[in-house]
Amino acid sequence: MVAGTDSAAEAALDTLLVDRALALAEAEGWAAVRLSRVAERAGVPLSEVGRRFRDVDAIANAWFERARLAMLAVPTEELQGLAADGRLARVIERWLDTLAAHRRVSGEMLRAKLYPGHPHHWVPMIFDLSRLVHDMLDAGRVEGRGRLRQAQEVGLTLIVLGTLRDWLRDESAGQERSRARLGRRLAAVVGCSRLVGEEAASVGSPARPVRPRNRRLPACRRRRLHERYVTVRHPATGERREVLLKMT
Repeated sequence: MVAGTDSAAEAALDTLLVDRALALAEAEGWAAVRLSRVAERAGVPLSEVGRRFRDVDAIANAWFERARLAMLAVPTEELQGLAADGRLARVIERWLDTLAAHRRVSGEMLRAKLYPGHPHHWVPMIFDLSRLVHDMLDAGRVEGRGRLRQAQEVGLTLIVLGTLRDWLRDESAGQERSRARLGRRLAAVVGCSRLVGEEAASVGSPARPVRPRNRRLPACRRRRLHERYVTVRHPATGERREVLLKMT
């Protein structure tokens, strides 16, 4: 019981430190955040803050981790009856809604990570983005393996980056414009079955059988499949010439 209490106290202090850093950033900008100032605002020793967070970028990571966990907490009931694009939209919007409490500061955090003088932040960002996209596909109950999964990850990564760019600039109420664009992007990709393959059924509904495709190629294409041009060189003159080979 004591161990559980200690663990809860540790988590509560981490949350307090992140909240104090966010409040400072809201007042003065993310560039003004220092571990020493966070310690002063939280009323704890600087050594304690440094033990928990190596630098202010680690505090930013903790803030984005909070949004990721909120996204993963979307109840299955909210996804019932939705197609793949609707499920993905729901989990991505939950992620953005969590960040929306400090939208300007979140943008400043990302710009600080991308600062040319901070190359040590770039590679971790790539891995963090990849894991985030994996989590979004998993939370959205989107199945896929092999090359299909790779295509899903690439497609959703592009959608997330484009949506995040729009969201950071969106001054409409509740960022409705960026939400609408997200919905259109997901619907377009899912509509052409590139992101979810042949599956677009809602959660909880039986999978629809997929008819095997056995279309016969046109005669001209069948001929091309069995014909190849190769370049040969005359042994005496050195002249090069293309010769048509027919494979049977």
